[in-house]
Amino acid sequence: MKKKYIIISALVLTGLFNQSCSNDFIEVSPTEQVNVDDLSLYDNNEGATSFVNSIYAKFLDWDMSSFAWIGVTSITSDDADKGSTAGDTGSDKDILDALAFTPSTPSFESLFSSNYQGINRCNQALKYLPQLNNADTSLRARLTGEAKFLRAFMYFTLVRSFGGVPLVDHVPVLGNEEDVEMQLTRKSKEEIYAFIEKDLLDAAEALPNKSEYGTADVGRATKGAAHALLAKVYLYQKKYQLAIDQCNLVTGYSLTPTFLDIYKVSGENNAESIFEIQGSGNEKGKGIKQYTQVQGARGTGGWGWGFNTPTQSLYDAYTSEGDTERRDATIIKKGMTLYDGRVVANDADNNYYNYKAYSSAYTSQDNTDTNIRYLRYAEVLLIKAEALNELGQTSTAIPLLNEVRDRAKIANTTATTQSALRTAIWKERRLELAFEHDRWFDLVRTGQAESAMAANGKTFVVGKHEVFPLPQTFITEAKGRSAQNPNY
Repeated sequence: MKKKYIIISALVLTGLFNQSCSNDFIEVSPTEQVNVDDLSLYDNNEGATSFVNSIYAKFLDWDMSSFAWIGVTSITSDDADKGSTAGDTGSDKDILDALAFTPSTPSFESLFSSNYQGINRCNQALKYLPQLNNADTSLRARLTGEAKFLRAFMYFTLVRSFGGVPLVDHVPVLGNEEDVEMQLTRKSKEEIYAFIEKDLLDAAEALPNKSEYGTADVGRATKGAAHALLAKVYLYQKKYQLAIDQCNLVTGYSLTPTFLDIYKVSGENNAESIFEIQGSGNEKGKGIKQYTQVQGARGTGGWGWGFNTPTQSLYDAYTSEGDTERRDATIIKKGMTLYDGRVVANDADNNYYNYKAYSSAYTSQDNTDTNIRYLRYAEVLLIKAEALNELGQTSTAIPLLNEVRDRAKIANTTATTQSALRTAIWKERRLELAFEHDRWFDLVRTGQAESAMAANGKTFVVGKHEVFPLPQTFITEAKGRSAQNPNY
C-alpha cells in the first residue's frame, strides 16, 4: 500500500470504500480518507455494514458493469452486434465485435482492473470486520459471508475471461516482496476455481436464506445465491454431480409466470430472482452507470446510444422455436409498442435493441432503476438439467428443461437422446438468458464458439479466443512474472 489509510464513505447499501494498493492495475482513486487509527469510528453495526456496502457499490461503476462489460460479454458473441452507427466505434466495440482485439484493447483493462478493485474491497472488509468488536457477532458473520460471495463472483468473472490470474486473497503489506509477487504472478485457472469454491462454501454456511432478510436488505447475497453460483462454477468445470448437489440446495424460489415481468421494476428481486445488482434512479450515484443509456434506442425518437443490438440470428432463433414470448421480452423492434406505451420509431437507427436493459422511468439519464439479473431460478433448472444429462440421466433432465419451456409458452422438447437433449439445453440457455452476460462464456465452455461465430460472420481462432488477452499494462508491470495468454 502506498499510504496507511482506508477510504470509507458510508452510504446505505451502496457506500464507497477503498484502499490504495501497491500496483497501478488494482489501484483505486481515493474519495475520502480515514486513518486506520480511526477504525474505532466504524466499530458498530453501521460501520461494519459500510465495509460490505462498498463492495456492492463497485458493481455500479462504469468499468465494472457497464460499457466494457457489455462489450466483452455480448458484443463479442453471436447474440449482439456493435450497433450504434458506423462512425461511432464506442472506443473499441467495433474491435470486440470483429474479434480483432489485442492486449491493448481498452475494455479488457477496464474488466481486469475494476474486478481487482472490487476484490480489494472484499479483502479489506475481511481484514477489518473481525476487529469491530462492538458490532454484533452475528452481523459480522453474515457480512463476512457476503464479502466472500462477492469476491468469488468477481474471481469467476476473471477466470472465465482470462483463465489463470493473480490470486490476491488479502490486503497487501507495504514493502512485502511476497505480496508484490502475489499481485503480479498468475495462478492456474484450477487454483482460482478452487479458491472460488472455498469462498462460496464458506459463504453458504454464513449467509441467511432470502426470506430471512428484511426490506432494508433486499438485494444482498443469500444462501441460495451462494449455492446457485457454486452450481454454475461446478458446471463450468464439468463437476456435474457437485453441480446437481448445489442445485438441490437452492430452495424457496419459483419461476415468474410471465417472462417480460422479470425485467420490469415491479419484477426486481421477485420469487425467481437469486442475485441481481441493484440500480436506483431516484438516488444520484446509485444507478448502474449508463447501463440503460448505452443500450437504448438511437436516432429518431430514441433515448440512448444504440449499442449492443440483438442480431438477426438471435431474433430468428426465437422465431424458429415459436418463442414469441421471450423474443418480444428480450428484443425491442422498430415500430414496437413497449409495455409502458412507448412506441419505438420506425426510423430508429437500428432494427433491434436490448429490451432487458430498458428503463421506463429513466430512459435517458445516467442513473437508472434497471437491475442486472445475474442469477435466476430458471438458470438453476437449466444447470441441473445439463448436469443430469451429462451423467446419462436424460429422462430425469427432460422435465426440468420443459419447466422452463412451459413458462415461455412453447411445446415440450422433442429430444429424447443424450446428444439431442444436450443441444436442446444449450439452445434453451441462449433463448432464456440472452443479454444476461453469459452467451460468450457458454459458447466457449461448450465448444460451440467456432461454429457459432462462423455462422455470424466472425472468425473464432481455436487455441486463442477461448480466453481474452491479459491487459498489456498488467503484463508490462509484471516484468516477466506472468506470461500473456497464447497467440496474443
